[in-house]
Amino acid sequence: MSSLTTLARPYAKAAFELARDEQALAAWDDMLRLAGEMVTEKTVAVLLESPHVSQDEVVKILSDAAGNAFSGKFTDFLFVLAANGRLSLLPQATTLFRQFRETEENRLSVRVVSVVPLDEEQASRLKEALARRFECEIELDNEIDKNVIGGAVVYAGDQVIDGSLRGKLEKLSATLAN
Repeated sequence: MSSLTTLARPYAKAAFELARDEQALAAWDDMLRLAGEMVTEKTVAVLLESPHVSQDEVVKILSDAAGNAFSGKFTDFLFVLAANGRLSLLPQATTLFRQFRETEENRLSVRVVSVVPLDEEQASRLKEALARRFECEIELDNEIDKNVIGGAVVYAGDQVIDGSLRGKLEKLSATLAN
């Protein structure tokens, strides 16, 4: 997975720079998301692997299917990916693009995994605390996982803050085992 991310990084950076120059980060984010979803569809994925269909033809299929959703520059970007045999990297490029965009806009997407949904007050307090810690605007996504037992696990960028009961029990178990 990390090798795919490494391969996708220069394309994500190029897309980000093009989008920033056009002042169209949100539009490019949407186009990348759509194209990334399209290339993971089974029929398109099969076309990408087929020796009988060129990647340029796949770009034409994607552009036709997207209708007016893709700009001319974005379609040109897809042709560059196709020329290098990298259309299958669109999902990874999309993820990296979003990270570049968040940094540019001083935002951070945070995933909070808890056993029960956070209420508005809990979410608001957590967003405020994380905003102070990371010095940026926080976008919070709450995911429910019964295995957490209690508390929460916070995934913020490349950091993990484990405040779950399960995590504390695992630490205790490891301490007792040593």
